[in-house]
Amino acid sequence: MGQHAQTDERVSSGADWLDEILHGGFLKHRSYLVRGGPGTGKTTLGLHFLTAGARLGEKSLYISLGEPEQQIRDNAAHQGFDLTDVSVLDLSPSPDFFAQMKSYEIFSPAEVEREPITKKIIDHVTGVGPHRVFVDPISQLRYLSQDAFQFRRQALSFLHFLQEQGATVLFTSETSDNDPDDYIQVIGDGVLNLENKLGTRTMTVTKFRGSAFASGQHAIKLTGHGLEVYPRLVPEDYGLPFNPESIPFGVPELDAMTRGGLERGTVSILTGPSGVGKTSLGIQFMREAATRGERSVIYSFEEEVEVMLHRAEGLGIPARRLIREGSLSVVKVEPLVYSADEFARMVRTEVEEKGTRIVMIDSMAGFRLSLKGEDMVGRLHAQCKYLQNMGVAVLLINEVESVGGDFRVTDLKISYLADNVIYIRYMERHNGDRVSLCKALGVLKKRLTDFDSSIRELTFDAEGIHVSQPLVGVNSILSGFPVWTVAREDA
Repeated sequence: MGQHAQTDERVSSGADWLDEILHGGFLKHRSYLVRGGPGTGKTTLGLHFLTAGARLGEKSLYISLGEPEQQIRDNAAHQGFDLTDVSVLDLSPSPDFFAQMKSYEIFSPAEVEREPITKKIIDHVTGVGPHRVFVDPISQLRYLSQDAFQFRRQALSFLHFLQEQGATVLFTSETSDNDPDDYIQVIGDGVLNLENKLGTRTMTVTKFRGSAFASGQHAIKLTGHGLEVYPRLVPEDYGLPFNPESIPFGVPELDAMTRGGLERGTVSILTGPSGVGKTSLGIQFMREAATRGERSVIYSFEEEVEVMLHRAEGLGIPARRLIREGSLSVVKVEPLVYSADEFARMVRTEVEEKGTRIVMIDSMAGFRLSLKGEDMVGRLHAQCKYLQNMGVAVLLINEVESVGGDFRVTDLKISYLADNVIYIRYMERHNGDRVSLCKALGVLKKRLTDFDSSIRELTFDAEGIHVSQPLVGVNSILSGFPVWTVAREDA
């Protein structure tokens, strides 16, 4: 392949976060196939690649075998790509193509067109001396070949020529069930597959010669500004030394029950039926962290942000002030809009760029909707493990459907993820002839320390959150509907 064949230098793809999947970018002076059906983002990726080079002062060349140059430049400008410093070699069929069809009566199209197209390519490439080349689509060259074998040899020779000139090459191929491109996949140093199935867009790297890469499907999105890539989360790639420091709630009785609070790098499930105060308890935990200058974030998959903030203010928690000061962020996540990979990237940005130390996901049911049929437990496991490895305290808000009945930590089979479980249940309070509804709080599990397993009453008012002393006379806390019988002298 010549003097440029062996190198470990990297060339940025230009697409946000794709370089992470490629472990630093494309290897310099090699060629990579970008394949997929119409509209999957192949050309957009090529535009990222070329314009990234132009911004670095590199010479970039677009060889078009499909679209006319002006159409390419117009479409690129519409997406915000500046092709001013990108050279375009337009080899698309000219308007008088059909008028010249009579010349093919004696000779095949391949024999008539091959020589002038080859000369144009050689002249243009040697004249420009490009560092980056994008060929779109290379599959058009097969019409200049008599058979698939000859096309493969010619395509290999073409790519080698570009690499010999010092270029790193991206080339595209459209694929379908009726027109497979298996013979094209073998000629490059790497293969990136783009798919769009039922509105879910993904990218998969199936070949990347000479380098490791992040395997599996990664979510992508086509926007008005190009291609956005969301790498699949691999928790094992991240890690900080484990620090078992406890973070208190700021509610003395609850801190005593949990022996100081919840530890960093642990996952805690706050579970109970609707309306018992799970989210409010989580916000109180974050408020206390804010007093030490730590940043927390709430991802709300269900409740509107303003409703959550109004409720917090009603408990004396200055949530809006905390947001203004930067110690709290509340993000509304539309579960049917964001994919799991996109959500994982949001979380990573908070943790790695903004130094967030507490993350609350509210709730598990909403998170499950964002997966669009994917394995919830596996995805949630990866998300939580990543946060644990980064020393972040995780709060998972879990809503159980039943108000009464036998006790269940969750309905989603995720309790094994939890280092800590705090439950809140509705409870009947019997005081003589009077029966009222109140809330019972308890700690069911704490992996790193022991805990107080007593049952307490949980109340909320304008002064904040209150936890009582241990209750006496409580029955059926884990089965049926809990009942607290108050002695008459305590009434």
